[in-house]
Amino acid sequence: MSSTATANKSSGPVLDWTAGHGPVTGALSATTGAFAVATTGAATAMPPGWALAVGAAGALGHTVVGLRVRNAGRTLATRAASWLVGAGWTTWAMTHGPLTWAALGSLATIGVGIGAAARSSALYEEAREEEAIAAEQRAIARELSAERRAIAAEWIDRIQRVCNITIRVVGVEKWETGAGYSLDAELPPGGATWNKIAAESARLSADARLPHGCTATASPGIDQGRVIIDVTTVNVLEQERTYPAEYGPLSLHTGIPWGYRTNAEQILAYLREQCALIVGPTGSGKTNMVHSILAGFARAEDILTWVIDLNAGSAGLPWVLPALNGEITAEDGKPVRPGIDWLAGTFDEAMTMLETAVRVAKQRKMGYQDLLARANTDLLPISAKIPQIMLVIDEGAEILASPDRQMRKLAEKILEVIRIARAMGLRTVLTALGATGSVLSNLMIRREAKVRVALTGGETEGMDLSKMFPGSRGLRVDQAPYKGAGFMGTPESPAALFKAWRILPNQIREIIAATSDRHPVLDDISARAAGPAYVRRWDAERTAWMRDHTADDTTEGAAAGAGLNLSALRSEQPAEQVSPEEEMLRQFREQIDAQFGTAPDPHTRTTDAAPPATGGLNLSALRGEQESPAQQAALALLLAAGTEGTGASAIARALADEYGTTRQTVVGWLKTWVTDGTAVRVGEGTKARYVHRRHAPGQPSDG
Repeated sequence: MSSTATANKSSGPVLDWTAGHGPVTGALSATTGAFAVATTGAATAMPPGWALAVGAAGALGHTVVGLRVRNAGRTLATRAASWLVGAGWTTWAMTHGPLTWAALGSLATIGVGIGAAARSSALYEEAREEEAIAAEQRAIARELSAERRAIAAEWIDRIQRVCNITIRVVGVEKWETGAGYSLDAELPPGGATWNKIAAESARLSADARLPHGCTATASPGIDQGRVIIDVTTVNVLEQERTYPAEYGPLSLHTGIPWGYRTNAEQILAYLREQCALIVGPTGSGKTNMVHSILAGFARAEDILTWVIDLNAGSAGLPWVLPALNGEITAEDGKPVRPGIDWLAGTFDEAMTMLETAVRVAKQRKMGYQDLLARANTDLLPISAKIPQIMLVIDEGAEILASPDRQMRKLAEKILEVIRIARAMGLRTVLTALGATGSVLSNLMIRREAKVRVALTGGETEGMDLSKMFPGSRGLRVDQAPYKGAGFMGTPESPAALFKAWRILPNQIREIIAATSDRHPVLDDISARAAGPAYVRRWDAERTAWMRDHTADDTTEGAAAGAGLNLSALRSEQPAEQVSPEEEMLRQFREQIDAQFGTAPDPHTRTTDAAPPATGGLNLSALRGEQESPAQQAALALLLAAGTEGTGASAIARALADEYGTTRQTVVGWLKTWVTDGTAVRVGEGTKARYVHRRHAPGQPSDG
């Protein structure tokens, strides 16, 4: 406790001498002041008239000030009277003596009167102020009410004229964004429904002389006898708005923002149980919207995103390559993870991903029975510990409708995921080039994809909105002629106009960096089901197709059109022949191993075969009895690496053919050896290596 605080505590309550006077302190100040002046004046033979003159001046001054601040007459009279009465008593007391019982008693009576009058005038002033505020608010309300009444009367007449329905408007609410207003109306008795008004949206908009791009749309009200009419007066869809620069955390349960409505408010997609379908012709902004969706998934703390794009993986590469190439780092300098968890750009990789998804769904059904019983639910509780897997399949609807044999195999797996995995937290987002019968003919898609988006961009061919949004009326392609604009409907929000944000390439990089440490990891039960197919998804041979376009064809000795030199991956290849791309990829995998450890490898294959010849090394002398010959061989490689050391990827490649050892398994061994002192980790990030303790700097040799 400070000295000042100690002093205040010991000296009693602290008085605020700068505070204004209240009724009690004001009366006390006035009476004590009058008594002091009267006593001093009587002792010094002061002329009594001076006190009276001072009182008159005080009364006049307070009256002038009160008039300037517009105090009530009662307040002005009270303050002037207090000055004059106090001055009169002082004048009398100076003449007859202030120390008599008559003088003291009358002074006390005057003090009580001044306090009561001051309190009364203060309450009166407060009441006047409150009444003035209330009157101002009533005036504003009357003005707004008059405007609302005018709007209501206008639309009652318009709907009667256009729709031949007489409604009664019970409320008019202006949108906070200033882009329009909503009317809450009661439908007349006799069976009229809101659909009749919705069907006349175009005619109502024209009758109201709304600007191009603005509409008057009807939707169900609080009950079947009510209707909500949303009237847009400012066309926000013609404006290009970039993706919000605030990249804070999101959750699957609170909704993922996909764009904004005509009232400029965000629209959320709830995908815990729903799949999604996005259609849009070339040039409508569909790819941009896919990136916006991936941005929302990257920000979520309980979603892992898997992407299938057989068009060279273009939808997912911007979310992978910046991290793969080491082009960005987190604020703390650590390497970042890709913005998506898995990317498939080839048929084989896509099939591997879908088969893995099916295994994960089935394993979750078996492995989480106890959790479901404890939670008393049949829906797997999704969280950061058990994340939902969102499969984003670009042009996936075309895959389902394709007659190609390979595509039919993919289609079967996609439909199996959709059919069996809802409760276990695997959902899909499919895109298509148009809202046609071939795309929407699949019953599974129509039943499960309740979140639907139609990006029109003014394109009319292949845009059958009645098939895309059955039951919605008054939707016309020409209402959304702008790139990125269209219609979106969800189980929580009827189909209506919306627009997707424009997401820029630099924003994708910013989101990757900002969300790297936010991505969840696959839960153990799912990881065991996923197996090596998931663990090794970033291996060189699995990601070589991502790097083909970066190969430098002008390099000396490179053949025209040649891609990556995959032979450089073999353990017998000299180090100097490893391409820069493969070296960077190796570093990236080691970063993933060292920093994140996304999933354990549950299928490590062991063998009883003897380890390869190691020049007579006695491994038992170096470390205790190993659990398997593969570990003995790995330790021999670590020792043979000398002072330069080696990494998990190099050891795994050397042992893969003979022992089937994966990189993730070697990472576990190395961590154990570092813990028990067998090995030492040297360097951080991409420069991290593991050195046997015999060769580690500053470590004593164990002979």
